[in-house]
Amino acid sequence: MTETGASALAFLDAELSELRARGIFRYPRVLDSPQQAVAVVDGRKVINLSSNNYLGLANHPYLKETAEKAVRDWGVGSGAVRPIIGTLRMHEELERRIAAFKKTEAALVFQSGFTANAGTVAAILGKEDVIVSDELNHASIIDGCRLSRAEIRIFPHRDVEALRRLLEEARPKARRILVVTDGVFSMDGDIAPLPEIVRVAREFGAITMVDDAHASGVLGKNGRGSVDHFGLHGQLDIQVGTLSKAIGVLGGYVAGSRSLIDYLIARARPFLFSTSHPPAVTAACLAAFDLLEREPERIQRLWDNTRYFKDGLKRIGFDTGASETPITPVIVGDEGKAMRLSDELFDLGVFAQGIVYPTVPRGKARVRTIVTAEHTRDDLDRALEAFEQAGRRIGVVS
Repeated sequence: MTETGASALAFLDAELSELRARGIFRYPRVLDSPQQAVAVVDGRKVINLSSNNYLGLANHPYLKETAEKAVRDWGVGSGAVRPIIGTLRMHEELERRIAAFKKTEAALVFQSGFTANAGTVAAILGKEDVIVSDELNHASIIDGCRLSRAEIRIFPHRDVEALRRLLEEARPKARRILVVTDGVFSMDGDIAPLPEIVRVAREFGAITMVDDAHASGVLGKNGRGSVDHFGLHGQLDIQVGTLSKAIGVLGGYVAGSRSLIDYLIARARPFLFSTSHPPAVTAACLAAFDLLEREPERIQRLWDNTRYFKDGLKRIGFDTGASETPITPVIVGDEGKAMRLSDELFDLGVFAQGIVYPTVPRGKARVRTIVTAEHTRDDLDRALEAFEQAGRRIGVVS
């Protein structure tokens, strides 16, 4: 880099120095084993409480065998974007499977949950429209809102009356209105009041959209998500989900009407301009949906473990906020203490990631935990012992 180029980026060093001084800069830890309930991280065997692999499918033999066969039969890459010659027969099969699973007319697979959210919002709305969004919605929704150039209005978290007021203000001037919310919120683990949101949105003729990234495979019958959990089939216009969390593989999808999906095929930029999923990924996703249908006991184990671990944290004296799902934050508040708690836990054989601003609001720093269906009671008991010991060391619990 030239001397001029180096000086132009000197401000980055100052920013990084501040983060390091506050004790919150971290390089990502490195996984040295398959993504499992007990994993090897940075060379150490630890109880893994930071994975989105809710159902233990990421290392499941059936998915691995299916992926290996797809490589042998189809090769390692798709070689093109979907609109040219990158649509494999199995891509269409996966989309039909997702639509049937979500009980919608059609579905479209994207390269990630992030691009599914961002690409959909940006495609269907423009500068004459208004988006009304929960303040704790995922970054991918926020970025999609910005890319659309629509007017963005934010309502306080889960506040349906505030949502109503914003819709009343927006209706006279907006061409279209979108109401968008996470189904399960990724940092707090609480569930959106979806029936109330849908009812209010319909009063004002608004489009409704839910991001079910952390609800897919977790809530509803066989993990069908928040719409199924609340019995709202046919009442949500747009459902977004992920294939990289409970499904255990990679990607995202949008499910809805045939017209919505056809429009996204024509206008969603991530779909138009990104190479499609490789055969192994697509085949493994199909295998995961097989297991969701065949083995509902996985979801039951996930919820049994969730209740056990959540009760244990509360008994020790930790603040777990408003969590209703396997995402259970241990709220510390102070950023430095949250990161120290995470470090102490790692020293005690538990990997639970510290989360600070800007991922969560200032003053809400935490260690986020996620249990899975694959954790044993012994795993959870040892993790709880570590939390109690680490919490006392840094003065978070007495």
